[in-house]
Amino acid sequence: VGLLPIAASGADIEKLMEGARSMRKLCLETEVEKNDAIQYALIRNILHAKGKSVEVLANYEPIFHYVGEWWKQLYGESEGKDQKGIFPAAVDLTTDLHSMGQFIQDGARIMFETVLNVEESPAEIVLQREDVDTDGMNYLAGKTVDFVNKSAMNGTILAHTDGSVPNLMVKIPAQDAYSLGQLFYFFEFACGVSGYILGVN
Repeated sequence: VGLLPIAASGADIEKLMEGARSMRKLCLETEVEKNDAIQYALIRNILHAKGKSVEVLANYEPIFHYVGEWWKQLYGESEGKDQKGIFPAAVDLTTDLHSMGQFIQDGARIMFETVLNVEESPAEIVLQREDVDTDGMNYLAGKTVDFVNKSAMNGTILAHTDGSVPNLMVKIPAQDAYSLGQLFYFFEFACGVSGYILGVN
């Protein structure tokens, strides 16, 4: 049913489904040791067994805000049964750095973090040199916004891991329908495996 509004939005649902099919094949045919979806499910449950009861999904691309909302619904509804489950939370970084970022870095040590990393930016803006360097940011002249964003991501991951927050990373090749289909199926498959490990029906 979700394909109808996705198609109405102008997205390529053929590519979306093609991406999902490719990830399904990988999930079903790749041995456990090299299967990213199964490894993700296993690691989140190992961390849960070590007292990490909250998983924070962090994205650094504003367009991925609603992927986080979808992910919370998937894991919250699927695993949150019979007093079981890992609490799913999501943050939009760098926007949430001064609020949730502080808690993640220095709050109660009850969480681990999964970072969504979009490897290829769909559009790029090159920062220009200002004649008067009022804000002291001219050292970034010639750099792209994606470079600045990735630098913020790497610095934040370092700060959070230094604060004893385990970090996982899901690499997304590009911001397109095919990659999104892969991502959806990856999380859906991993959710099933994780729920099975947790003993959720």
